[in-house]
Amino acid sequence: MSSSTPAAAAAAAAAMASLRGLPLQVLVPLVVSALAFLVTVLRRVLRRQRPVYLLNYSCHLPYMDRQVNLEVCEYFGLKCRRYSDDIADFMRLIYSKSGLGQETFAPPFIFSGRFEKTLASAVQEAEEGLFAVVGQLLAKADVTPADISVLVVACSMFSPMPSLASMIAHRFKMRPDVKAYSVAGMGCSAGTVGIDTATRSLRCQRRPGYALVVVTENTSLNWYFGENKHMLVTNCIFRVGTAAALVTDVPARRADAKYELVRTLRTHHGADDAAFHAATQMEDERGNLGVALTKDLVRVAGAALRRHITALGPRVLPAAEMLRYAWRVARAYAAGNRKAAAAEVPDFQRAFEHMCIHSGGKAVIDSVARLMGFGPSVVEPARATLHRFGNTSSSLVFYELAYFEAKRRVRAGDRLWMLAFGTGFKACSNVWRALRDCGPDADNPWNGCVHRYPVPPPPSSKTHKHA
Repeated sequence: MSSSTPAAAAAAAAAMASLRGLPLQVLVPLVVSALAFLVTVLRRVLRRQRPVYLLNYSCHLPYMDRQVNLEVCEYFGLKCRRYSDDIADFMRLIYSKSGLGQETFAPPFIFSGRFEKTLASAVQEAEEGLFAVVGQLLAKADVTPADISVLVVACSMFSPMPSLASMIAHRFKMRPDVKAYSVAGMGCSAGTVGIDTATRSLRCQRRPGYALVVVTENTSLNWYFGENKHMLVTNCIFRVGTAAALVTDVPARRADAKYELVRTLRTHHGADDAAFHAATQMEDERGNLGVALTKDLVRVAGAALRRHITALGPRVLPAAEMLRYAWRVARAYAAGNRKAAAAEVPDFQRAFEHMCIHSGGKAVIDSVARLMGFGPSVVEPARATLHRFGNTSSSLVFYELAYFEAKRRVRAGDRLWMLAFGTGFKACSNVWRALRDCGPDADNPWNGCVHRYPVPPPPSSKTHKHA
């Protein structure tokens, strides 16, 4: 050790002597470059963001007496006396093609016997889901309401006063300096957007803390009683669902966390008229309020997805896959086939082991699978979630995550992609890395039914004819 010290000192002295011998026009740029490199390294070290972890999450499983099947829907439609026979036949057709099963959950007013949507029923629907999942989550995550420094609550179609965030803060007696956000109108993307919002808010704080993200949808006041077919679709596919997620940047909680957030990405496509009007809350000619889903919705979702993955791909895909993608595009262009070149997409299965794909409807799942080249196994969780719970809007991706855990598929180090679309039109991605093997929690909504999934496809018409 002592013999190496003089040698090092001698080498340093020789280096300094050689630097002094350099001409000034060479020495100055060299020193400036070295200082610039040092400043860049220091800035990156000082600006390094604190890691954010998904400590845990919960999904709401309503009481069994809130389950709704085709028979219940038909009974409600008959007793409310708001729909003609033609409209009833149309909704029956939509329901049969929707991909929903016979065990989804409907809002309380469907079972009230009054057949009227009221503010009281909307508040009841909100409170049942919000209070249940927040209570479950805080209990199993060993976090008190006083620990929460950021609260993000998202619901697209119901924005009461006081806000939903205030309702939660009041119920759980949260501290007065909690940063509360109530987000409305974001559609099915609100779950992933909520994670992004909570993460940014945590990283703006001087000290690490906890952020509670609660996402729900409220269909009570937006149940449609008119005859506009674009607005009747939501009656057939939207169902009750709520999820809560607890994210933290407290380093000591890494050992308890399930996932680490790798990155988020949000893209907005509202400048395009078709995208902006693809899903809209509106009144029909008779003043009936509801949400209209246009025929352009699936095409808009596909176009938005293509632009979204163009931005996401270079950030998550391996370099080898990006090179393969570039080669396929170049080969198609060289062959004069511009349409084939435009249809090429990278293989995102090389970037992720698990994908929570937006499961807003059977047509949307089919469109995403076709555009991305996904096989049945990749979209299995999306189809299963749609079948078991229906379109629960912003909470969909968490019900899908619970499906992976119920199937015990998540292993430490696995990468997971949450992708959701929202009105406006927007797309949002959350990319996670599993910190440990994840099985089902005691409150996993798939407990007791996951063994029935995936649901076997119905027999084809050719099979019937052969039989």
